[in-house]
Order: sequence, then C-alpha cells, then structure tokens
Amino acid sequence: MILDKFIGFFSSDMAIDLGTANTIVSVKNKGIIINEPSVVAVQNDRFGKDRILAVGEEAKKMIGKTPLNIHAVRPMKDGVIADFEMTERMIRYFIEKAHKRKSFIRPRIFICIPHGITQVERKAVKESAISAGAREVFLVEEPMAAAIGAGIPVSDPDGYIVVDIGGGTTEIGATSLGGLVLSKSIKVAGDRFDKAIIDYIRQNYNLYIGERTAETIKIEIGTATRLDRELKIKVKGRDNSGLLSTVELGSEGVRAAIREPLREIVTAIRNVLEDMPPDLAGDIVDNGIVLTGGGALIRGLDKYLTDIIRLPVKIADEPLLAVAYGTSKVLDEDSLLKIISNE
Repeated sequence: MILDKFIGFFSSDMAIDLGTANTIVSVKNKGIIINEPSVVAVQNDRFGKDRILAVGEEAKKMIGKTPLNIHAVRPMKDGVIADFEMTERMIRYFIEKAHKRKSFIRPRIFICIPHGITQVERKAVKESAISAGAREVFLVEEPMAAAIGAGIPVSDPDGYIVVDIGGGTTEIGATSLGGLVLSKSIKVAGDRFDKAIIDYIRQNYNLYIGERTAETIKIEIGTATRLDRELKIKVKGRDNSGLLSTVELGSEGVRAAIREPLREIVTAIRNVLEDMPPDLAGDIVDNGIVLTGGGALIRGLDKYLTDIIRLPVKIADEPLLAVAYGTSKVLDEDSLLKIISNE
C-alpha cells in the first residue's frame, strides 16, 4: 500500500474517454488536456508496411481525401475496438502527448467502456492500454461516468436516469446508492444519424455525400422537432451521373432523416423504464432524465423526448464532456474509484 502511494505520487495517472468519434484525455490534477477525433491516418509503402502519418484532428481532415496509399482509419466502431493495432497506436500517441515526455513510471489509466460489452472486448481494451504503456487499467462503465460528470448525486438513495448519446452507442443508466440499478446500451447514436442523413440525401436528391458532410449537416441544421423558422444549408456532392452538384437542404429534411434512429433510442429508454422497480420509478417522475453526449445537442431533443416519454428531460451543462468529466474525477478523488470502477 505504501509502495503504491509512493509510485502514485510520481505517476501521471490519466482517464481516457475512448469514444467512437472523439478521444478525451484527462490527467490527474490537471483536468482535460486532449480532445481529438478518434482517427488514425496510415500510409502504406511499396513493401507492404505501414506508418502512422497523423492521429486525431490532423488525421480526421484526411477522411475521404486521401490518395491510394494513405487511408484514414477509425479504430473504434460502435463504442468498441474494431482495429486492435490501430487502437493501440492511437492510445500510445495520446499517452505520449499527454506526458509530453516519457515518464520512468507508467501511469494508471481509467478507460470508459459501453455497458454490456463482452469479456473479449473488455480484454481487448485493457491489452491495448497495457501495450501502449499503462501500468494498470481500470474499466469504467459510461452511464455511471456520464451521471457523475453531469452532476448527478449518484451516491444518494434517490434514483436518476442518464442517457448518453455518443458517436457509436447510446448508454442508458438508472443510478441509485452509488451503483447502476438498470442499464442498457444500443448501437444507435451519432454515427447512425450521419448514415441516415447520407441515405436520405441519396434517396431524395440523388446526391452522394460523405461522412464529414453528413456530420456538418447534423450539427448545422439537425433537429428533432419542427422549428419556428426552418434552417437551410447548401450541400455539395456527386450526383448519379458522376457530376458535382449542389442542393439546398432544410432542417425538416434532416428531421425526417433521423426520425427512425430517434425512435430506436426512445424504445430503449422505454424498455429501461418498464423494468424499473416501482420505488425507483417514483424518483424518476420527480428527477426526470438527464441527456449527455454529442447527440444531446440536436435541437429540440429534450422537448421531443419529454413529449413522448412524459417525463421531464434536461440537457447537462456540458454534454459533450460529461463522460470525460465523470471519469477524470476519479483521478482526483480516490473515494470515487469504488463507485465508478467496474473491476
């Protein structure tokens, strides 16, 4: 115990929100220091070997624009590791960038994971972090981290529900007395919204667009409810004849495009509510639902959910960073380790 405390004094322990869309790194006593896309750009040479060209923001700029010998990889898919080697390289890059220099003591690392991933997937996450330089790895379930980061008093006997809509998964968790009473994870989130927008534009305008364009559309004019004044955006892409073309898209079109993914999220929330113990359900009627994650920023989503589920819904103060904030708190408050660690 004394040795662990001595090592911990010199170790720059860190928390990693290893998201499908973005990776956020926090360092003990420093807070968030890295927030970059979960993308790796790789170049293949003529001998069949590859080398890392860029990671994070610089790599994301290359998506859809690379020559044949360069490809941009998103190693995380639906909240879990899709490419073990690239994930390890990405984690190593962020660890070294966070340290700014190589420390003689490897850090403890807390990594967020979606609820319900398999033991094989858990092992892959831990092995990636160990291979990338971690001394010890703790896995943290995202619903609990999101709840803590959103300011929910998770240790209280009162029940609360947090819905974290990330890039690859939507995590739904009911918290009480320092634990998750109920939780559910579905692979419907920001990426599915983007795909729905791509499909809608192709089907209705015969225009082909990429992921980055779809994400921009979602951010600029995405909405879950009808707006008093419809928003418009110019969309550029390739039509069926192979020619470049531009169309004007309105927010009502985006609302129609993402209607089905939103319905799936509503169904998942209802499933959690149906399984909830009666006493806890009484708390939820009063405390409502808290939204976190990038998906919470879709216009009118709180009103959309309130109208359908008939419960108060509010958006966390900084929804994009709620999971990262929740995980980073454990670095500064050891008492939280038993609450949020799933080990």
